[in-house]
Amino acid sequence: MIAIIDYGMGNLASVKNALTKLGYEVVISDDAEQILRAERVILPGVGAFEDAISNLRQRGLDQAIDEVQRQGKPLLGICLGLQLMMSESQENGLHKGLDLIPGRVVRFELPVQLKVPHMGWNSITPKVDSKLLAGISPESYFYFVHSYYVVLDEGAVAAAQCNYGVDFTCAIERGNLFATQFHPEKSGTIGLQVLKNFGEIPV
Repeated sequence: MIAIIDYGMGNLASVKNALTKLGYEVVISDDAEQILRAERVILPGVGAFEDAISNLRQRGLDQAIDEVQRQGKPLLGICLGLQLMMSESQENGLHKGLDLIPGRVVRFELPVQLKVPHMGWNSITPKVDSKLLAGISPESYFYFVHSYYVVLDEGAVAAAQCNYGVDFTCAIERGNLFATQFHPEKSGTIGLQVLKNFGEIPV
């Protein structure tokens, strides 16, 4: 079973629908015990970092996420979910994140001809040894919606790069931790392949 964490900040239905289409048993939950019973966990997210991290902590879900990591279960962050995994965010002030991956969240500072948020389809360059992006060819296109991106302290955990006025990390992978800045659930067949890869990572 795959548990999708409900903390009031995500497009949960579209993630669940994509996974259900692939044949997975899926539950959307804000109950820590139910989340910890799942074989793998997804942290989605749309919205502001400060509100998101506050919601997670108020519901005790930050502790559940720490336990998922400790147990070695595959954990996938999507969009804001990726950013929440970082040490800190500079969105509307400085805010401490879950600190699962050393790094920070910063705003795009781009030439005037490039709009923020970065919205729409963009190609990515995956690393050849990525488990999450296995079978994804270079320059494949995924759907993005974000005004902030992550800067990693440890470049080795980057699983893919993207360029939107600046090169930035659009996927990370370390141990049982996986995350994408793009939305695989909104990226058609190729996005389903990413979710399928996540579902097949050994527990």
